[in-house]
Amino acid sequence: MLRRDRIRIPAWLLGLLVFTVGTASNLATLYSSPADRQIIAASMDSPAGIAMIGVNYGLDDYHYGVMMGHQMLPFTVLLAGVMSVLLLVRHTRLEEATGRAELVRAGVVGRHATTAAALGVVMVANVGLALLLALGMGSLGLEGITWPGSWLYGASHAVVGLTFAAVAAITVQITEHSRGASGMAMGAIGLAYALRAVGDVSSPALSWLSPIGWAQATQVYVNDRWWPLLVGAAVTAVLTAVAVQLSTRRDVGAGLRQPRPGPAAASAALVRPLGFAFRLHRAGIIGWCVSLFLLGVMYGSVLGDAEQMLTDIQALEEFLPDSATVSVTTSFASVITTVLAIIATIYGVLAALKLRSEESAGRAEPVLATGLSQPRWVLSHVAVAMLGSVAVLLSAGLGIGLTGAASTGDAGLALRLTWAALAYAPALWVVVGLVAALFGLAPRAVMVTWALVLYSFVVNYLGQLLQFPEWMSRLSPFGHVPQMPMEAFSVWGLAGLVVLAAALTAAGLAGFRHRDLQSST
Repeated sequence: MLRRDRIRIPAWLLGLLVFTVGTASNLATLYSSPADRQIIAASMDSPAGIAMIGVNYGLDDYHYGVMMGHQMLPFTVLLAGVMSVLLLVRHTRLEEATGRAELVRAGVVGRHATTAAALGVVMVANVGLALLLALGMGSLGLEGITWPGSWLYGASHAVVGLTFAAVAAITVQITEHSRGASGMAMGAIGLAYALRAVGDVSSPALSWLSPIGWAQATQVYVNDRWWPLLVGAAVTAVLTAVAVQLSTRRDVGAGLRQPRPGPAAASAALVRPLGFAFRLHRAGIIGWCVSLFLLGVMYGSVLGDAEQMLTDIQALEEFLPDSATVSVTTSFASVITTVLAIIATIYGVLAALKLRSEESAGRAEPVLATGLSQPRWVLSHVAVAMLGSVAVLLSAGLGIGLTGAASTGDAGLALRLTWAALAYAPALWVVVGLVAALFGLAPRAVMVTWALVLYSFVVNYLGQLLQFPEWMSRLSPFGHVPQMPMEAFSVWGLAGLVVLAAALTAAGLAGFRHRDLQSST
């Protein structure tokens, strides 16, 4: 397992480390004075702010340590949970689905060897993350970020990550499909965030049902309480014991939940390439639409306070695009819409990568052995990925638009922000087209697409703050999309992106027709 994840785990750890340390460094730039930090603390003390990031603490001295523990910790521990879930499911349920687990268990290994080894790998990843975060934060030397607090900050990520790994250890026993196991575990992460939000706003007892609430209860960099993490350790041990017990009640490759009998004959849509591809992508589209809608709701709920928060802090003017014709709220909403669009790109890449996973798992070969042509098979997945991207963008736009209109009192903002989100669809299509091109021409290099997603986030979100030149933004497809509603709609840049996406897809189709299928089975 460690051999297979020799790149995946370091990439996760490095990404979370850079994200965390980079954010802490930016806080020192954006909020250089105590007065600026008190302003942001006051703005986060509204019900919307509490629901999004948690209850304020340490308000009498809102230094950089408190800011990281209050504003950053809830999101990074959530990412640690996502990492843990994906790793656990990858090495357990996915191994059973491909038949490799049965081959391994045919040797001299114990019944629980796979689960124990997977939990051990996840533990290595989370402990490594904790050490890196502690060393990275402690070495910054910023006001309020102490070494004892940094060790607690890192440990909080490890405990939350391991708790969600134990949740995933249970979900992999329930269903025989890796996507279903991942979906249920991700749903548990979403439920934990919702419980924390509702509990912090109205019922504190609910926050103690959430692992995210345990991490926040440490009040890191202020009171440095370690005992809430003991709750997480105890719950992790109980969940792991339950998972082990459940694993003895099923066969290898099967799940505790029996699959429903399918219909005697396939529906008219399912026997067509597009309908079949949509069936494979359906769960992902629904999950991403719900997630991006909720994320948009969270950001939209604070738009009403954006004007006061941003104008009172002079340093934040460098964070927003330069525009003298629109309000600060509109400018801020444009930036957030860009962020939501880039997050939606993650769905587009994952959906397009379904081509590669179907081929590698050997499922593409029997499908293509029928009368279905190679171009139609590729186009069906590409089309669903592109249409699904539009649906995800629409959900994000509706989320931020509806709540933004409610929080600002501007009813027209709902339509403007929804349209602004949809304007990024051609940029997402370019990224999907790049996956298709690499799949057809150089299938082993498809993961390079993630570099474009990361580059787009850095230059389009942080470019204004870091003073990147304009040409760097133009190297990303998102740099050719007008930042609506701050900027006027322009059809020419979007039309160029559509043409580029079509050209990339065509190149991928041509390449796929002239190469052999590759399988890892």
